[in-house]
Amino acid sequence: MLKFMKACALAATLTLGLLGCLATRTAAQEGKLSGTISDFDGNPWANLPVKIKSDQGTVTEAKTGPDGKFSFTGLRNGKYTFSVQPPQMAQPFDVPVQVSGDSAPPLNLNFKEILEKQNPEAAAKYRQQQQEQKKFQGMKEQFAKGVALLDQERTASADAKKAPADQRDAAKAKVTDLSNQAVAAFQDGLKAAPEKDPNIHLFWARMGEAYDLAGRNDEAVNAYQQAVAAKPDNASYYNNLGNALARSGKIDDAKAAYTKSAELDPQNAAMAWRNFGISLYSVDRKVEAVEPLKKATELDPKNAQAWYLLATCMMSDPSVFKTSGDKIEVHPLPGTVEAYQKAIDLDPTGSR
Repeated sequence: MLKFMKACALAATLTLGLLGCLATRTAAQEGKLSGTISDFDGNPWANLPVKIKSDQGTVTEAKTGPDGKFSFTGLRNGKYTFSVQPPQMAQPFDVPVQVSGDSAPPLNLNFKEILEKQNPEAAAKYRQQQQEQKKFQGMKEQFAKGVALLDQERTASADAKKAPADQRDAAKAKVTDLSNQAVAAFQDGLKAAPEKDPNIHLFWARMGEAYDLAGRNDEAVNAYQQAVAAKPDNASYYNNLGNALARSGKIDDAKAAYTKSAELDPQNAAMAWRNFGISLYSVDRKVEAVEPLKKATELDPKNAQAWYLLATCMMSDPSVFKTSGDKIEVHPLPGTVEAYQKAIDLDPTGSR
C-alpha cells in the first residue's frame, strides 16, 4: 500500500512537472505585435493589408481596423519583418521587429511623417495633389448643384409660358430666382476649380443656359463667349452663342458664330443654318433669312419647319408683289411653291 501511494505521488509530481514545462513553452510562443498606421494625411488608415514574416519564412497576414490599428498574436519569439504596401507606393515598406512575448512595443507608422522625413519634395507634391483633389471635389459638387437648379429653371420657364396672365409675373420671377441660384452655383464651382482645369468650359456653357432661359441675353452672350474661349472646338457652344447674339440684335456676329458651328460640325450644320434663319425671321429680316434656310433644307431636306420658313421668307421678297394698274400681282420666286409643298408633304397637319 505504501509503495502504491509513493508511486502515485511520483506520478503526480511528474505530471505536474510536465504540465509546468508545457505551460512554459506555450507562454514562450504567445508573442504579440500590435500598432497603428496613419495615412499620408495623418488620419487612421483603415482596411489596409499588412503582413509579418518570420526568419523561418512563415507569413501571417492581417488588415487594419477602422481606427487604423492592427494586431498579430500567437507569434513565436524571434525576429520578423513587418511589411505594408500603401496603394500610392510602388514598393512595400518593411520594418524589422523583435517579438518577445507581450513586451514588444507598439509599432506605430505615420506615413505623413515618414514621407516628410524621407522625401520632403514628394511630401510637398502630395499636399499639392490633395489640395487639387479637394478643389476638384468642391467643383464637382457645385456643378451638380447648378445642373439641378438649371433643370428646375427649365421646368419653370416652360410653366411660365403656359401660365395665365394673372400668374405670369410670379412665374417669371420664379425663373429669374432659379437662374440666379444656378449661376451662383456655377460661379462657385469656377472659384473652386483647380487652375487650368479642362472642365471649366462646362461651367460657362451651363451658365449661359441659365442666363438664356431667363432672357438675360447680354449675360448669356458673355458666358457662351467664355465657353468658346475655353473649348474652341465645340460646335454647340458656337450655335448657342449665335442664338444669344441674334436675340441681342447682333445679327452679323450671330452669323459668324453659326458659320463656325457649321464648319466644326458638318453633320449638324443644318441645325446651325436653320437657327440662323429663324433668328433673322424673328427680327423681321426675312429676305436675309432665305440664304441660310436654303442651306438648311439642302443639308436636311426632311425638316418641315425649314421648308415652311424658307417659303414664307421667299414670299417676303419685295419683287414678289408687282403693281399693274390698280391691281397687285403676285409672282412668287422660283422654288417658293415647291418649298410650301415640301412642308405640307412632310407635315400635313402643320404641327411641326
